[in-house]
Amino acid sequence: MSVKLILSIAAGGAIGAVSRYLIMVQIGHWIAGQFPWATLAVNVAGSFALGALVEALALVWSPSQEIRVLLVVGVLGSFTTFSTFSLDAYFLFERGELGWASVYIAATVVLSIGGFIAGLAVFRVLLS
Repeated sequence: MSVKLILSIAAGGAIGAVSRYLIMVQIGHWIAGQFPWATLAVNVAGSFALGALVEALALVWSPSQEIRVLLVVGVLGSFTTFSTFSLDAYFLFERGELGWASVYIAATVVLSIGGFIAGLAVFRVLLS
């Protein structure tokens, strides 16, 4: 693996992590409470973005490997928060909020996959 690839991933990771933090803070200001809305929103948005990016890469854009890993591994890999998702789900279970934990797990999985499919579909229409 080249130094350029590693630096591309690192740069993308910084962008994705800072973006995730800023978005989660803003959502936290808009919606208070125990339910992890911010994590859910970031996971769905990240899935949508990955779907759109995959479609763009398949149909019209062929960037260098450094740009691909910057965006996919770096930016989107650090932007989406499935490790935080696991932590949030655990805390909901730990607090005995089994209903909310189930809703959160199902919503995250279904909406994130839906976001990915929507990203593909939107860019398929826009790029064709």
